[in-house]
Amino acid sequence: MPANPDYRDPWISPRLRMAALWTSMLFVFAYVDPFSLYRADVRSDIEVGELGGFTIGQSFLFLTTVYIAIPSLMLSLSVLLPVRIARLANIIVAALYVPTIAGSAFGEWNYYILGSVIEIVLLAVVIFCAWSWPRLAAGQEVGAGA
Repeated sequence: MPANPDYRDPWISPRLRMAALWTSMLFVFAYVDPFSLYRADVRSDIEVGELGGFTIGQSFLFLTTVYIAIPSLMLSLSVLLPVRIARLANIIVAALYVPTIAGSAFGEWNYYILGSVIEIVLLAVVIFCAWSWPRLAAGQEVGAGA
């Protein structure tokens, strides 16, 4: 069956792709972690001031905020930074988050492992999109169509 010319998948900017991937990753992140509050073992750890082997205090909460703020900022940075810096930042930040997410999934319940796998796949696609960012053809100007 021939392709229908009425349906066209227009070229999407790598910036928009990466921002969308970071958004999806953060949604999974934001929904999987709070599910732990339904677990009696996690709640009992929180009641004694610990979470994941760490003491809950100012340092823990500050570093957790930094950990979540970085991918949140990647949404804007993917769109606003100059191309070379945006490309490099996406590769580096996504690559740094993959082992931390994988490491936190060891010994966890299935819902957490599933969420972590989804996050890792999304970050792998971020790395791929940044790595394969299209280059300008010889003589092509910035802003020219694809």
